[in-house]
Amino acid sequence: MSVSVSPQAQQVLDGRAAAGVPPTWEQTPAEAREGFAPVREMIGPGPHVASVRDIEIPGQAGAIPARVYEPVADPPGVVVYYHGGGWVLGSVDDWDAVTRALAVASGCTLVSVDYRLAPEHRFPAAADDAYDALVWVASSLAGGRPVVVAGDSAGGNLAAVVAQRARDTSGPALALQVLVYPVTDHDFGLASYREYDGREFILNRADMVWFWDHYAPDVSARSNPYASPLRAASVSGLPPAWVLTAEHDPLRDEGRAYADRLRAAGVPVEHRHYETQIHAFFTLVNVLDDADKAVAEAGAAIQSAVGG
Repeated sequence: MSVSVSPQAQQVLDGRAAAGVPPTWEQTPAEAREGFAPVREMIGPGPHVASVRDIEIPGQAGAIPARVYEPVADPPGVVVYYHGGGWVLGSVDDWDAVTRALAVASGCTLVSVDYRLAPEHRFPAAADDAYDALVWVASSLAGGRPVVVAGDSAGGNLAAVVAQRARDTSGPALALQVLVYPVTDHDFGLASYREYDGREFILNRADMVWFWDHYAPDVSARSNPYASPLRAASVSGLPPAWVLTAEHDPLRDEGRAYADRLRAAGVPVEHRHYETQIHAFFTLVNVLDDADKAVAEAGAAIQSAVGG
């Protein structure tokens, strides 16, 4: 039997219920995007960093907006970060607090990527932007420093995907992949999907169906490993992974499955599981003690990987 939801996370869920926030799958993409404003207000500002600048990264489909955080002078490595939001929601502004926090915790330059969103831009647009951003950062910004890819939820999916793509195409070498409750498959029959098939959580099974329908409406495309990295023919030769999962999350089982498969293929894996937490908790810095703890743990893993 799973452990109950942490009191702090339950307060967040109760607040959403009291505010009458409808589940994502009952909203349009535009409505759901607007819903991030009160979340940003609840989280508040992230920590101070030495410098922040907005840039445009050249991509095959056009310029990709990104935000570069420099926590200190001469950081030892670079983190390329992909925000969550089911490939439909989210922005560098919405994720500003947690990316600042991770930059500080890791001591590394962090590049937060504003990849194209669905349904305006469907698969493989986000995956292509994610990879183009990685290639540019490695060649034009890293200056020979170690490079790490990281992301949460759909962003964790993109981090896993670019790690596979870099391996497959002899692309940039990666010191680490940080996968925070990543989407790794499109199997809605997993136990964690059946367990969280209601309306009470931030992410429920029907929300993931909604996200996939917007991102990859062609169901056959979902089995492409650059959409569902768990479906790759092989996961050997991938960079070391730091994987975070939450118990009360429909993505729990596919995150575990990917960590297990990486480990079985000889990839070094550190898997952290938060038994009382919900999907999206990692981004709720300043609000949840576990978010601050998890960001600190991810930062320490990055520091170790880059030799900082």
